[in-house]
Amino acid sequence: MAAPIAIHLEFGGGAELLFNGVKEHLVTLPSQSEPWDVKQLLVWIQRNLLKERPELFVQGDSVRPGILVLINDADWELMGELDYQLQDQDNVVFISTLHGG
Repeated sequence: MAAPIAIHLEFGGGAELLFNGVKEHLVTLPSQSEPWDVKQLLVWIQRNLLKERPELFVQGDSVRPGILVLINDADWELMGELDYQLQDQDNVVFISTLHGG
């Protein structure tokens, strides 16, 4: 059984507006049978933090195109994207690159 893990979530570039304008969240993910990965984290975020317009944050099982994801300051594409297994004290940043004009 995977122990609970504490992670730091940040939302920027306008993505924070979907979370009541709160840019930083310190969260503890509960213990579960399998280790937490980013795909499961996205589901948890939708159920517990996302306040409005989920279509602007997620698309299918992943983040919407135009959302940059960094895990411990590295592009998530280098970390395994949805399959990356979260570690205690990880820092996960979501930055929207979609801006109106």
